[in-house]
Amino acid sequence: MTYRQSLDYLGSLINYERITRWAYKTSFKLERFRDFLDTIGNPQRRLRCVNVAGSKGKGSTCAFIAYMLKESGCSVGLYTSPHLSDLRERFRILHPGEPPDSGDVFEGMIPEDVFSGLVGSLRTANESFSGGDKGKGITFFEFCTAMAFQYFARENVDFCVLETGMGGRLDATNVVEAVFAVITPISYEHTQVLGRTLAEIAGEKAGIIKPAVNKRQVLEVISSPQMEPAAEVIRKRCSWTKSGLWEMGKDIPFSVKNGEFCVKGRFGRYDGLKIRLPGRHQVVNACAALAAVEAVAHRYKIKADVDSLRRGLYNTLWPGRCEVVSRGPLIVLDGAQNKASAAALKEAVMDNFSGKRRILILGISADKDVRAVCRELVPWADTVIITRADNPRACDTGVIEKEVLRVERLTGGSPAVLKTSSVKEALEKAAAEAASEDVILVAGSLFVAGEARDVITKR
Repeated sequence: MTYRQSLDYLGSLINYERITRWAYKTSFKLERFRDFLDTIGNPQRRLRCVNVAGSKGKGSTCAFIAYMLKESGCSVGLYTSPHLSDLRERFRILHPGEPPDSGDVFEGMIPEDVFSGLVGSLRTANESFSGGDKGKGITFFEFCTAMAFQYFARENVDFCVLETGMGGRLDATNVVEAVFAVITPISYEHTQVLGRTLAEIAGEKAGIIKPAVNKRQVLEVISSPQMEPAAEVIRKRCSWTKSGLWEMGKDIPFSVKNGEFCVKGRFGRYDGLKIRLPGRHQVVNACAALAAVEAVAHRYKIKADVDSLRRGLYNTLWPGRCEVVSRGPLIVLDGAQNKASAAALKEAVMDNFSGKRRILILGISADKDVRAVCRELVPWADTVIITRADNPRACDTGVIEKEVLRVERLTGGSPAVLKTSSVKEALEKAAAEAASEDVILVAGSLFVAGEARDVITKR
């Protein structure tokens, strides 16, 4: 099977990342996925996993954990989603001692030939499992998750770090018996499937917190600072499962001063920490990641000294998240796609980037809270260029325009508003509008950020 053929096969599977409406509780069935994993030898049982769920900052937190473990001498499998440009970004292995790649490359991506070989072998297993009926086979995300398990187990990584796709309770990554779990900040997202209240959403996210199969391997949970309804759900879940819970800011204090931050962990104090990802929200993600790595190191007797953790944090790269991809004018990309993420992005951009004029390229998925994202980002801009990703889930530009105009009326602002049919066209219009001292922010969707990154980096 060639690499192109492997992508074509994956494209033929049911992919909820490209579908706007579906029944959550009937579409996601872990029992079926577990049955499939049985047929391929349950590779996930040979992995030591850290599972990460939440509404924002999951990917960044996973990356921080992986890079710190790498600098502590461990090989780390890193499974994240969605991808920006190349599906292989989702499957990465970081090896100790290898220098970090440039910001233009996702370090440790699975090679194309290995990727194709895995798809070929799992395709045979899936077709046998489904009896040739595609409707009975596993989904795109489940297939990718099985690939990650198979790949990481075969390469015998020391640890793997898994980002949940959506929710947590019914997510394919939740078949693992993780010994460590991290819950990043929970906010309103996917309310049509996860629940209308913060407590309901938190209940789905906290589903990765499960009773330990081995009583000597009690699950340890690190929770980022949460709004109280979500915090209470997590506490009750940990109490019910008899899991250990450490809440950032409460059980594990941290502070920020003069561009550096300090964490007082369970087993030590870590001063003079720095990261290259801008924004206070990324500091919070980094602190939760450090607490998780500290717990992993303590349990498995890994030498994770302050210098190793400091290097890991500073070396962490996470393209597409408040990423500067061009200067003169400055172009910043971020996939902020809900109210909380958009608010954090706006704060990070205002604190770290200045420009004479501010141009916002905005494209949002139809299943996201379009109104909330617009309320956060539109008042920042002098010009708003509305666009859409090349994805069936992309929101119609007319719908976004109505929300942009609504924000104008509510705030009394009057940014210029333009509509485009593609991300490439939006970038061309922004380039024509912008002077060298201006700032262009591309946001609202990882799909939009990914397409913009492709256009800009391949010029």
